[in-house]
Amino acid sequence: MSHFAKIDNNNTVTEVIVAEKDFINSGKVGDEFLWVQTSYGSNFRKNFASMGDTYDSTRNAFISEKPFPSWILNETTCQWEVPTVMPEGGTDLIWDESTTNWVERV
Repeated sequence: MSHFAKIDNNNTVTEVIVAEKDFINSGKVGDEFLWVQTSYGSNFRKNFASMGDTYDSTRNAFISEKPFPSWILNETTCQWEVPTVMPEGGTDLIWDESTTNWVERV
């Protein structure tokens, strides 16, 4: 069995199922071209697809929604990264978008 993500016209993931490729190809779940295989172990397509993610066919990757406007997409992993690394030992810090920095949780 494999995991497949159904994408809409905007390449947004609307559903993720476990199925055989033959079942996807049968048309029983709609047009087979709307289903993109995803890897639970992230062995391909960079990240496991989740509802609301976007499938980027150019990068051949599933990309989650950008958490904050200042965050930057890592082109290798296709995951969002903070523009400022969390300070060492910063276990009680949260990201503050207004300052684009880590601040103490209050």
